[in-house]
Amino acid sequence: MKTISLTIDGKRISANEGEKLLWVALGNGIYIPNLCGLQDNSQPPAACRLCFVEVEGKEKPVTACTETVTDGMVIDTRGGKALRLARTAFELLMSSQQVDCAHCAKNGSCELQQIAHHLNIKLKSNRFRRILRELPIDDSSSVFTYDPNKCVLCGRCVWVCRERLGIGAIGFAYRGFQRVVTTFAGEAFADSKCQECGECVRVCPCGALVFKNDKTEEEQT
Repeated sequence: MKTISLTIDGKRISANEGEKLLWVALGNGIYIPNLCGLQDNSQPPAACRLCFVEVEGKEKPVTACTETVTDGMVIDTRGGKALRLARTAFELLMSSQQVDCAHCAKNGSCELQQIAHHLNIKLKSNRFRRILRELPIDDSSSVFTYDPNKCVLCGRCVWVCRERLGIGAIGFAYRGFQRVVTTFAGEAFADSKCQECGECVRVCPCGALVFKNDKTEEEQT
């Protein structure tokens, strides 16, 4: 595989030709906000619209999870246009989130907190009208709890369950504001074909899927 050279935020970096920009940046200690990306997913959905960056020679910002690196590429992850798009996408996302960090098991390790800090905006924004959902919490699994009210619809759990594991216990249902991650026919996890492997919990970036009994992820393996 050919090794190329590129520049990200003024830092000269070597990478393998054909790699996705998001993983090259993260692998070299350069943080780019992201929720839906998984490194082994060769066809990232670019659904969260948070990983915008500016590439020299391109008129508009691009999503880092879909952009393939090329030799001589110059990238600015902190460009004004890219940050404006990312901030708007994040504030829209958070306008339908129940923010209660103090009582959330993911407090301190939540990707939403890191993104808010990086973008220098609050988790609770007043820019858009807040519309919250009141969906039932599924506590039926012996391994984890699923709170759809905290779900950011990134699709990580769905992809891992279906593509990586081949189980397909969960998927997306409905459209628009009603869209949710759910089991087939909305049955409880305990009654579904979920094998309680916990892989969905491990890739969840927020507090939607958490292990029970305050156990760490390592203790579940």
